[in-house]
Amino acid sequence: MHQIRTQAVIEATPQAVIEATPQAVWAVLADFASYPAWNPLNLEAHGQAVLGAKIPMVFRNLASAKPGATISQTVTLVACEPGKALAWAGHVPLLFRGRHHFTLEAAPGGTRVLHGEDLAGLIALTFSKAQIARDFVPAYEAVNVALAARVAALAA
Repeated sequence: MHQIRTQAVIEATPQAVIEATPQAVWAVLADFASYPAWNPLNLEAHGQAVLGAKIPMVFRNLASAKPGATISQTVTLVACEPGKALAWAGHVPLLFRGRHHFTLEAAPGGTRVLHGEDLAGLIALTFSKAQIARDFVPAYEAVNVALAARVAALAA
């Protein structure tokens, strides 16, 4: 299994937090209808943030060499704790299983956001650590930056 782990690091805040409450960060993450306006990885999502909900989603295919390649999949919300955690899981039997997650922690000055994914299955076995570092991690970090910008814009 491969694990991707990132943390929202905002240049202006050396303590690595988004300058907002966990509830404000949660509100942006749980607003699936607004993903096209800010999320550079999860391009579309439809539904309500409720544990067990089936969410149709379109996301960038980070494993594809084809620019702009996407994947459409219905994922299941497997963690949904307002102000604390949001995670979804998707799979293609035997070929791929992924669990994408955000954990929110109150911290001095705001919210620490831990963001990542656990990848398993035959397709994930073909990914090298170098490929994960080169193609996946920057995309997850871009989500972190976009999330912080969206939270800040809504607070302004």
